Amino acid sequence: MAAALAKPHVLLILGIRPDLIRASRVIHLLRERPEIDFTFMWSGQHYADNLKDVFIRELGLPNPDVELGATGNSDAEVVGSVISRLSPALAEMQPDVVVFLGDTNTVMGCIAAAQLNLPVVHIEGCMRSYDWRMPEEKYRTIIDHTSDRVYTYFPEYKEQGVREGLNPRNIVVIKNLIVDVLQHYFFDRKAEYDEYASDDFFAERGIKRDEFFLMTCHRRESVEAPEPLKAILDVIERSPWPVYFPASYRTQKRLVEFGMSLPSNTIMVDPIGYRELLALLANSRGALTDSGTVVEETAVLGVPSLQIRKATERPQVYDCGSSVKFDPAVPEQYDADQLYAKLEWLRGQTWEHGLGDGQSSERLVDDLVAAVVSGEIRGHRPEDSHIDVSRSYRDDGLPDSVSVP
Repeated sequence: MAAALAKPHVLLILGIRPDLIRASRVIHLLRERPEIDFTFMWSGQHYADNLKDVFIRELGLPNPDVELGATGNSDAEVVGSVISRLSPALAEMQPDVVVFLGDTNTVMGCIAAAQLNLPVVHIEGCMRSYDWRMPEEKYRTIIDHTSDRVYTYFPEYKEQGVREGLNPRNIVVIKNLIVDVLQHYFFDRKAEYDEYASDDFFAERGIKRDEFFLMTCHRRESVEAPEPLKAILDVIERSPWPVYFPASYRTQKRLVEFGMSLPSNTIMVDPIGYRELLALLANSRGALTDSGTVVEETAVLGVPSLQIRKATERPQVYDCGSSVKFDPAVPEQYDADQLYAKLEWLRGQTWEHGLGDGQSSERLVDDLVAAVVSGEIRGHRPEDSHIDVSRSYRDDGLPDSVSVP
């Protein structure tokens, strides 16, 4: 009897907690597909229990099949560690496609995959803030141009990629994955959350239901220099409600280094799990955040947000009217009382978020599996180019036969 043909091997590499959230439904769906072999790898960028393991448990995800163990004390060290550790692992595994998500240090592993001529897929591609200060903007650009297939959320994102020279054939619009995640893990379990978010839940945290703002703040442009961080603290000090602040370890470290104290209305705690985050968001007066994921989550949950950003790759939250802008680089342009007045006004509004329909993960997995199984996952072949590349492959133009005197 002839040996069975090996199934195509799909390798997914993640590295931070928001990746786990967005990819949660994709991971479950890929594991259910009998046509492929699926491997889940963790880069090691986030490694603490409250930055990784608690999310795996609460999202019902399997533990990673491979722990890459890439770490470092700076972005450059982490990126170098990801590439140097991933390259030999890929050389040994030889997957049929290497899948990344987002815009973190981990996605720079695409360089290791590309050097081995392995097809690269980028989930959440073609998003642009056009703020080149952000390392994420550089990472997005590099991986999009490295990828054989890019899954993006909206037609406007696809157009951004095409304007940069990406092949439109390689860009697939799927809508936003966060809608799927919230539908499955929150709205379908609303009764569980109502029971979980009891009066005791809030009392234990020193806050009252609907009488606090939830804050997150972690971006480099927010916390790596004292000026923007002070501007952010000045704004939260003016909050008419208590501020509950699960602070990233980076932010906690910078507060100490800069000798800054939190306002008296702010309760700072270590990072929290996803279940707790959703319970707090859904029962807050709004979110004060520099997180792209959180402003999308609040838009879907019907909760207003103050977006602490100069530029965003997610302008749809402004389109639907769910978010107020605050740029900490120019705090003098904003009246703090008006920022909170706008948030209060938004509490009485409703909006259509327009981010998705809850089927994005299915669309992504169906397309990816079909492309891998059919052998059509590669997107950089010259014959598939959307521009004329014939000059690069032309003959030398010299006579077929010449005589040397």
